[in-house]
Amino acid sequence: MRDYSARLLQRKEDGLYRHRRIIESPQSTEIVCDGKKLLSFCSNDYLGLANDARIKQAFIRGIACWGNGAGAAHLITGHTSAHHHLEEELAEWLGRESALLFSTGYMANSGIINALMGRGDVVVEDRLNHASLIDGGLNSGAQLLRYPHVDAHTAEQQLSDHKEKHALLATDGVFSMDGDIAPLRELANASRKHDALLLVDDAHGIGTLGHQGRGSLDREALSQQDVPLLMGTLGKGFGVFGAFVAGPELLIESIIQDARSYLFTTAAPAAIAEANRAALRCVIEDQWRRDKLAVLITRFRSGAEQLGLQLMPSETPIQPVLVGEADKALTMSRALEEQGVLVTAIRPPTVPRNSSRLRVTLSANHEETDVDKLLVAFEKVQAGETA
Repeated sequence: MRDYSARLLQRKEDGLYRHRRIIESPQSTEIVCDGKKLLSFCSNDYLGLANDARIKQAFIRGIACWGNGAGAAHLITGHTSAHHHLEEELAEWLGRESALLFSTGYMANSGIINALMGRGDVVVEDRLNHASLIDGGLNSGAQLLRYPHVDAHTAEQQLSDHKEKHALLATDGVFSMDGDIAPLRELANASRKHDALLLVDDAHGIGTLGHQGRGSLDREALSQQDVPLLMGTLGKGFGVFGAFVAGPELLIESIIQDARSYLFTTAAPAAIAEANRAALRCVIEDQWRRDKLAVLITRFRSGAEQLGLQLMPSETPIQPVLVGEADKALTMSRALEEQGVLVTAIRPPTVPRNSSRLRVTLSANHEETDVDKLLVAFEKVQAGETA
């Protein structure tokens, strides 16, 4: 038997060991974490909807109406009118023919790729794609090719080199650890030129970018014809739980028939669908949340640059501070926490070696004074390191 204790010990020695924090409060900018009240810059609750009263009330009404659990998979008796209405509303909001709910973004990406691709096909992906896209490609049985980060030219070359095969090109819309945006228009042109499907995982763009929060594709004025498959999550900008894929009815129906992660799992409770319907209305109507995020992002980047912090090129709520070594990132994260500020250290294998970082994420519930407190904390950490 493999010596798992030795593997865990090695992780600790390499500064790569992970442990779970216990949160004792609702998601907000201030949370109680392991018994300590901290100002948090770690959440993907970008619009600040995870504890929104309107959505909570919709959740409560959903439980009163539908009960606790769905009881079965969607294709048996688990697909309620609440689920169906949510799918229709998501499709209409995004200007797409159809939408399909999944329990998680990981299940969505796995299901999409495995339903549409197989042996003899080719899947082309950005090297820094989310693990769910990479794993989906690996598990599909198709040949998986990966191109350098945001290198649309190489992506097109890889499609051209395998033009005799059925192909899918997959990318994050907003990259979860870097915060930058994929060259979506160039990738759309490449996929169209080589008759390949294009899948965009916009988990971190939905709600935060584009008109009414329609995401990175709307920001680039790309339609369903340009990008047939759009995956989005409902646990980040929406502040609830779940995921979806939206696109042409033919592709959505094909995914319903063949996506094992859809076929062989119990549907999420209908109350969650009702909460997500309320969240969708909030995302559409609360433009002030995106406007406020833009102000906070500008304020943080300006202050961080004055401090000489090494930022990455991001205009999104994900604002990584590049550190390099895993041990240094952990040390800085702990020093910030001692000052009452929670910022997660992101280390390999989540990011490449020697690119560990402090992943600052901003929420519309943050105030400018919160950003100032974060910057002061960074300044003190720097002073402590150079003293």
